Amino acid sequence: MEFKLQGEYIELIKLLKICDIAQTGGHGKILITEGEVKVNGEVETRKRKKLIIGDLIEVEGVEIKICK
Repeated sequence: MEFKLQGEYIELIKLLKICDIAQTGGHGKILITEGEVKVNGEVETRKRKKLIIGDLIEVEGVEIKICK
């Protein structure tokens, strides 16, 4: 899946909600806190991690590539 970035960055928690990976912000926080989310191959625990063009997010078997 590709996500077209509209600004400089998007926060990880917002991306999970926009892409329908998390039904709510609370669900997104749980996924992140439990180590279910990887950014560029590394487990990411920061809910407000700023994602930029080129980043690759992996969660629940879904890959999301940030692009222009």
